[in-house]
Amino acid sequence: MRTMDGMDIVMVIAILLFARLGGRLVSRYIAMKKEKLKDKQEEGEAEGE
Repeated sequence: MRTMDGMDIVMVIAILLFARLGGRLVSRYIAMKKEKLKDKQEEGEAEGE
C-alpha cells in the first residue's frame, strides 16, 4: 500500500473544497430559479385581479 505524499493530500483537500463550492452554487441557483418562478406567478395573479 502506497502512502499519501504531500501532493496527494493537497489534491484531496482541493477536490473537497471545490465539491463543496459546486454544491453551494447549484443549491443557490436552484433557489434563485424557484424564487423567480414564484415572483412571476405572483405578478400574474396581481395582473389578473
